[in-house]
Amino acid sequence: MTATETPAASLAHYDFHRRPEDFVHWQLDVDGPIATLRMNVQEDRGLHDHYRLKLNSYDLGVDIELAAAYQHLRFEHPEVRCVVLTGNLDRVFCAGANIVMLRTSPHAFKVNFCKYTNETRLYIEDASDHSGLKTLAALNGTASGGGYELALAADRILLVDDRNSAVSLPELPLLGVLPGTGGLTRVVDKRMVRRDLADVFCTIAEGIKGKRAAKWDLVDGVAPLSKWDDAVSEAAKELVAASETPTGAEGVRLEPVAPRFDEEGIHYDLVDVAIDGAARTAAITLQLPDDVGPKSAADARAQGSGWWFFKLFRELDDALLHLRLEYLDIGTITLRVVGDPAVVTAVDALLADAADDWFVREVRLFVKRVLKRVDLTARSVFAIADEGTAFAGTFLELALAADRIYLLNDPDQPVSMGVTAMNGGPFPMSNGLTRLQTRFLGDPSRVDEILGEAGVLDAERADELGLATVAPDGIDWEDDIRIALEERASFSPDALTGLEANLRFAGPETLETKIFGRLSAWQNWIFQRPNAVGKRGALQCYGTPNRPELDFTRT
Repeated sequence: MTATETPAASLAHYDFHRRPEDFVHWQLDVDGPIATLRMNVQEDRGLHDHYRLKLNSYDLGVDIELAAAYQHLRFEHPEVRCVVLTGNLDRVFCAGANIVMLRTSPHAFKVNFCKYTNETRLYIEDASDHSGLKTLAALNGTASGGGYELALAADRILLVDDRNSAVSLPELPLLGVLPGTGGLTRVVDKRMVRRDLADVFCTIAEGIKGKRAAKWDLVDGVAPLSKWDDAVSEAAKELVAASETPTGAEGVRLEPVAPRFDEEGIHYDLVDVAIDGAARTAAITLQLPDDVGPKSAADARAQGSGWWFFKLFRELDDALLHLRLEYLDIGTITLRVVGDPAVVTAVDALLADAADDWFVREVRLFVKRVLKRVDLTARSVFAIADEGTAFAGTFLELALAADRIYLLNDPDQPVSMGVTAMNGGPFPMSNGLTRLQTRFLGDPSRVDEILGEAGVLDAERADELGLATVAPDGIDWEDDIRIALEERASFSPDALTGLEANLRFAGPETLETKIFGRLSAWQNWIFQRPNAVGKRGALQCYGTPNRPELDFTRT
């Protein structure tokens, strides 16, 4: 059975919202402005039973806890200004992604696993850039593959100099694949390692040790075991001093997100996902409340994770992850936002007016991350703007993230869209541009024109401004939607994924677009090639007595 044919009750659903007290693989301790996050992977507690997580190797469950830890710190411990990321094993920080897990996973899971871990590392970097939450990777032992890729997301890397510990990216020589969570890109784009040195580094399976690693800029410093604790403490204090995070804020508790699964789909309080397995579609409906909710930052903080706006985007984020990793046959997602646009314009006013409040800031940053999750999800996305919908402001961003916007333009069934200050910059895409700037890359004047009409727009004006892809009347509406969905379902999903990824990120190339566009796309291809996953491919032969048999024909 495929994922969508499997009864919902029998699916193994992942929990993306674990709390630190329930962590299996990480230990989190907070001491004033410094938090220590120790990697202590339990070998026999992987998500599946057919592999053991030796040497702090990780699977999706380990990375889910890592993402949850940073989410926890940003909202529940705003006083923390530095995370010391280290290991709990002697002479090993992290051996990277578990090879048996990768080798035995379906192709789609491999790619989505790499995508999730990419997003987690970018989240760590976002925390540094926008929340003042710095990270020190204190490599108490060897950091190999994904372990070094995790370290690369940190602001500073310190490596123990014990004549044994090294950093390495051994994917090419050992597995016939690439560092799948941005390793190559961060080595040359972020750390600016010389290309020739990077070439040598990425082809030496055993990696680079000690002072040579520092000389090549692969780490920021080394320290012997006798001075290790003092060196880590000093580096953490320096990062705390470099942080501009205000002190004195009191955190808010993140209550668990609680999806309900059945044969019809996934259900939350404010988000509903209707699954049609036969049509290979998922219809996501976001329900706005009747009441605007908090009028001030203080009121929003008092409601915490119960604030409807924050809660809705946490539920949407959870739904997207379940669709990616569990409903693999779903090819097209339709999006509807149901409610009154006035509710959106009011909440957006609060987001703009209280931008300096730490909690409102963190909620805005979280929404930015969820919107990027939509951009990066390998599904066709159609926004459906019909009677009763409210694609305005922040929720207009969801429509702009879609591959197409279908707008009902019929005087008998009035439809409203809306523009607010939130469409002018707070939620950039991976390319560094807003979704309006990306949409109108060839005509930038349209962006200013649209932002100049802040407020609620009727369907005809929204269409004139270019906010619709197709704007049929009531007679053609249902047929146009049906035909579009049926046509989409008839296309190759592989080609659609490539099409969407290419079209969504017009404009400048950034570290993020390189990671998701260039590196992830090529990793996607390499993961299907016989040199990696064939019967005698490098990934299949790793850890066995067999040597890989490679086809040496170059493309």
